[in-house]
Amino acid sequence: MEARRNAIVELVNSKGSVSFAQLKEAFPQVSDMTLRTDLKMLDQTKRLVRVHGGAKSVEQVIGTDDLLGRRTARNAEAKERIAHKALGLLRPNTTIYIDSGSTATALARLIPDEPYLIFTNGLSCAVELARLTRARVTVPGGTLNRYSLSVCGVQSIRELERVNFDLAFLGVTCYSADTGFTCGVDEESRLKQTVLQHSEEVAVLMDSSKVGLKNTFSICGLSEIDAVISDGALPDDFLADCDRCGVTVY
Repeated sequence: MEARRNAIVELVNSKGSVSFAQLKEAFPQVSDMTLRTDLKMLDQTKRLVRVHGGAKSVEQVIGTDDLLGRRTARNAEAKERIAHKALGLLRPNTTIYIDSGSTATALARLIPDEPYLIFTNGLSCAVELARLTRARVTVPGGTLNRYSLSVCGVQSIRELERVNFDLAFLGVTCYSADTGFTCGVDEESRLKQTVLQHSEEVAVLMDSSKVGLKNTFSICGLSEIDAVISDGALPDDFLADCDRCGVTVY
């Protein structure tokens, strides 16, 4: 039973969302009643979210608000590779924005002690940056999200509207050609859009598992950013779209 439920969670996480018909197809030897019981128990333990007609991954429903500890463990090696690549874009004496999230936290952990002006809405990022003595680190005010350990909301957006960034590292939940970069929280998408509009250069931190998925709230299109920093496993069609839009891939 536990192995089957683990397999259900893996299927839902890989696709973002599945219908009950897709579950029946994936588990043809399992009765409808047993599958419904599995979904009920997995929903109660917060391993997935049961919706009418099927199920969605937690990350699809609440975007980058998924539990930070859970996201940190997911694709950990890829996130470390992304963080090391991102270091190559840093320049001392510049103003930088670092988004919240597990990949951004991995980047914050590696930033050298140079004279930067750094803004971040990620509390886990701020903790990693606290070791720096030559950088000035600012966390905007706002509402605490206890899942992602970040702040967001109208106050955060208003504070960041007053700042002009030389470089912004943005985290995203998903990317598809139809919807562009997306996330699962409206206020979070608006904060990211604000930062994007006030940045000279924007780099998206994104591992390849997020390509081909969709979420509720749009952030921006591929042509609105300057770079994608990823794990070296991006699909060919996405790489072709980046080339067409003039987006540098690291």
